[in-house]
Amino acid sequence: NLTFSYSAEEERKTLDNVNLEIEAGQWVALIGHNGSGKSTLARCIDGLLMPESGSIEVDGLHLTEETVWDVRERIGMVFQNPDNQFVGADVEGDVAFGMENRGIPRAEMQKRVKEVLEAVDMTAFAKHEPVRLSGGQKQRVAIARAMANDPAIILADEPTGALDSTTGRMVMDLFHKLHEEEGKTIVLITHSPELAEETERIITIKDGNVLGERKGTAR
Repeated sequence: NLTFSYSAEEERKTLDNVNLEIEAGQWVALIGHNGSGKSTLARCIDGLLMPESGSIEVDGLHLTEETVWDVRERIGMVFQNPDNQFVGADVEGDVAFGMENRGIPRAEMQKRVKEVLEAVDMTAFAKHEPVRLSGGQKQRVAIARAMANDPAIILADEPTGALDSTTGRMVMDLFHKLHEEEGKTIVLITHSPELAEETERIITIKDGNVLGERKGTAR
């Protein structure tokens, strides 16, 4: 029963009494036109926005202002434009940033950074400045950063939207790997029917409501 609007003057709620359940380990696409509410829903799940009414439960935790940081530890967010997320002077520093804030021991942090950069094929760029990378390389760093804390869930909001088709394919292949080999729960927000088709479950959002759903082609 999730409801959200950006202002009290809105005639129509951005999210209007939404009911949705995603199981652990599923790869789900939230598909809809711009303004449908799918990105707002993702931001509510991650606690970046707090709903007017209704409730959200993530990995067994009820989302409140008190639990929001615990919930965020379970979620890795990947946005369309990773430039707005970079905080480190170099790639490995950027990937390590969240772990530093959590007080992860240095040896463990270095090991995890190495592992996730290998997973996204960005080891050779560990000392590069993120802003000087190509679009696809930046997105792979963003995915590595999202993976660094080993979250149960990856929320990806239009992660290929700013990429050419070849680079976008590389990013989608990486999500396939995370789903199939690591069993991550992945929620892909997209307006592309072709990308949505690659997931297990396709949920259509329209005018702030769940319009319907169908199966995708993923195992």
